[in-house]
Amino acid sequence: MAAGPELAVTGSTGNLGGQVARLLADAGSPQRLLVRDAGRAPELKDAAPVVFTYADPVLSREALTGVKTLFMVSAAEAEDRLQQHYTFVDAAAAAGVQHIVYTSFFGAAPDATFTLARDHFATEERIKASGMDYTFLRNNFYLDFLPLLAGKDGVIRGPAGDGVMAAVATADIARSALTVLRDPSLHLGRTYDLTGPEDLSLARAAEILTAGTGRAVTFHNETTEEAYASRASYGAPPWQLDAWVSTYTAIAAGEMAGPTSAVHELTGREPLGLDQFLAESHHL
Repeated sequence: MAAGPELAVTGSTGNLGGQVARLLADAGSPQRLLVRDAGRAPELKDAAPVVFTYADPVLSREALTGVKTLFMVSAAEAEDRLQQHYTFVDAAAAAGVQHIVYTSFFGAAPDATFTLARDHFATEERIKASGMDYTFLRNNFYLDFLPLLAGKDGVIRGPAGDGVMAAVATADIARSALTVLRDPSLHLGRTYDLTGPEDLSLARAAEILTAGTGRAVTFHNETTEEAYASRASYGAPPWQLDAWVSTYTAIAAGEMAGPTSAVHELTGREPLGLDQFLAESHHL
């Protein structure tokens, strides 16, 4: 693959990575699409699918040989996701990748309330220690996910209290990533906290969802104990339950609050709010 495109993109079969890959193709940027299944890779101009997995150091190193810039979308949630990230980052360094653009998480820290944000912080540290140049895109919770939080009865349940979050649309994350990937040298060592335009409580989000979708949505503030109990029937492992519940407790703790200007700085346009997102997504 040494003669292939010098830009590699992971996650192109998913929502965020797929949007980034399409934007790059529209901008005329050749790219390698690193995928687990070449048959699922999007068909894009000047985009070559290459098979890899995060956990396979040999495949990853082969796939990244000749790559200068890597857009690394975090791997699918799994108990061993952090180890997968470590393996992939080490393979990228061994392959000679010069710059990683990594989709991290808002408030990533070793003691973050949201358990998966701790893994993102650890991944950032691994990237920093690798010697490669880096840019971190620390995304707040996805605005796109808010309409899906309500159960069949229209109730959003979770221990978020009156806490707020500055949720961001994946479209704004993708547009921000495009800017960085088109000229990574301008963003060396930068960490961008990507947010929407406003802080939203889940109660306020429920009001906007009701107005924007025509479906009655409300918010019920569970206790932490109730949250674990109400999710126990899914049969998920303990680490997954912790991640689900801490999504809400992180909001309650104030760790998801605080809109930033990063999306505007990178894209030249204001980020989408929930009402705009619903209108543009044809939820009305």
